[in-house]
Amino acid sequence: MFKEYDVIVVGAGHAGCEAAAAAANMGSSVLLVTMNMETIAQMSCNPAMGGVAKGQIVREIDAMGGYSGIISDKTTLQFRMLNLSKGPAMWSPRAQNDRKRFAEEWRLALERTPNVDFWQDMVSSLIIENNKVTGVKTSIGVEIKAKSVVLTNGTFLNGLIHIGEKKFGGGRTGEKAATGITEQLTSLGFEAGRMKTGTPPRVDGRSLNYSLMEEQWGDENPGRFSYTNVERPTEKRCCWITYTNSNVHETLKEGFEKSPMFTGRIKGLGPRYCPSIEDKINRFAERDRHQIFVEPEGWNTCEIYVNGFSTSLPEDVQYRALIQIPGFENAKMFRPGYAIEYDYFPPTQLSLTLETKLIENLYFAGQINGTTGYEEAASQGFIAGINAHLKINEKAPLIMKRSESYIGVLIDDLVTKGTEEPYRMFTSRAEHRLLLRQDNADIRLSPIAHALGLISDERLEIVHQKIANSDHIVAFTRKQGIEMTEANEMLENLNSTPLAQNVKLFSVLSRPQVGIEDLRKVSKSFDEYLNAYDQETIEQAEIKIKYESYFLKEQEIVNKMQKMEDKDINPDFDYSTLGSLSKEAREKLLKIKPRTLGQASRISGVSPSDISVLMVHISK
Repeated sequence: MFKEYDVIVVGAGHAGCEAAAAAANMGSSVLLVTMNMETIAQMSCNPAMGGVAKGQIVREIDAMGGYSGIISDKTTLQFRMLNLSKGPAMWSPRAQNDRKRFAEEWRLALERTPNVDFWQDMVSSLIIENNKVTGVKTSIGVEIKAKSVVLTNGTFLNGLIHIGEKKFGGGRTGEKAATGITEQLTSLGFEAGRMKTGTPPRVDGRSLNYSLMEEQWGDENPGRFSYTNVERPTEKRCCWITYTNSNVHETLKEGFEKSPMFTGRIKGLGPRYCPSIEDKINRFAERDRHQIFVEPEGWNTCEIYVNGFSTSLPEDVQYRALIQIPGFENAKMFRPGYAIEYDYFPPTQLSLTLETKLIENLYFAGQINGTTGYEEAASQGFIAGINAHLKINEKAPLIMKRSESYIGVLIDDLVTKGTEEPYRMFTSRAEHRLLLRQDNADIRLSPIAHALGLISDERLEIVHQKIANSDHIVAFTRKQGIEMTEANEMLENLNSTPLAQNVKLFSVLSRPQVGIEDLRKVSKSFDEYLNAYDQETIEQAEIKIKYESYFLKEQEIVNKMQKMEDKDINPDFDYSTLGSLSKEAREKLLKIKPRTLGQASRISGVSPSDISVLMVHISK
């Protein structure tokens, strides 16, 4: 019935979809196994993509030929570039999406991808021979052989849903949990843990009074995630903002004695940076209100996502608190919020390729590794799918560097440091974030993707042209001058010191207060010159001009750090023979088995003196 596949992907969430697409587009035969073909790429939580640091990840996936950015652009309700008041390293794209169309577009994209097959069933166990995965077994007794397997089980592994004092098995509301895999893996020596996440109630948008809320529109001239010219919706939809109050908080407190989080019925740790409303009230008792984002679920539905009101309190308490929020006085609830507890596997049990250390050709990606968020999951699935293909074809693995991508930071953090709570990406986690901007993801990563066969020659040529054109603009500003009489009135209006002499455009543009558009208004020659270039290229040139000295300094730091990253360590190195290492360092190094000296230096508990000892032995 089944042929032997190159790659079997278990789970069709964001990680599974990107894994299947990546491996298939590189030439592998792929089977995507999901418990429900109708929920492929389901947005289980909020109907949005991107955000701070997450938006950078989506752009990186797109730059390398992944689908997340394209699907998001096709289904966007509104688009916003966050943090524009800060430097470009902090600019983060975010889109509100149509939940149903997002899933539909993902399924269509996969069905149109050659080499991807589908099977609806639950994988109950793996087929393992001589510490090597060779296939999967399903709940109806089907055995399917494969050269590699990628597990992307999301919140389904022994998932347990909590609403007040009620609890029942499930991987998502209305869907059953997945069983068998955790038990098998722990019997093989894997360490497992429990985590939890939550979701807010959904309400009927027709029952809300939007006049009591603040409108939140997207950007007037919206950007995009994808570097391709994918067709996007021309219309936009509004979101709204409202706030909780002391009455809401007091009502919620009435249910605390029945809260599974406070009574200890939930053992897993929840996401620190996306807490439930009851957790917010408990942790931030001094605050008399919390922000609530009122987000439409799509173009053709009245369902509303109540972002900021995630809860697992009893449904009657949820409702009584909800109707005390301004604008929600007559709200009708579609379904209550809930918490879900699920199994994960500490990611220190993986190599930087996301292959497990215990079982060859077995890869983990997404929430099974302790992360939270569609974007974090999608990026892991993408890399796991690539590496599964490379491994079975006996090619060198793809290991993303911290200095070249947020994806590299994410995977290095997980594998090297591990996580005991749901991991979420932030710009602060990337020490080289000035180099890892959302605007240059194509410049950073397209050559890598092209070498892997994931993007075309034509697409790489577009990137090369973008680099050349932005360099031409920079060169023009270095040689083209501007007179005091042209610039000084504009500079005074911008609270910038007037010129004392005629200078080059580059000098004026280097000032933080002055933008390219300001100069175009006063320099006709500059304005005419820029008419030949698109806005994205002009923006790239402006960033290069303003941050040139910072980029050079940052690159020097990267080059120095690269010396440690280039010092490879044999994965079979016996650290127990090095008596001069601290006991903690020996234990951690034996567990993590770092690939390079640089990775070893980031392991918690490994001190600089331990690294010095390692450096001496590696040099020998």
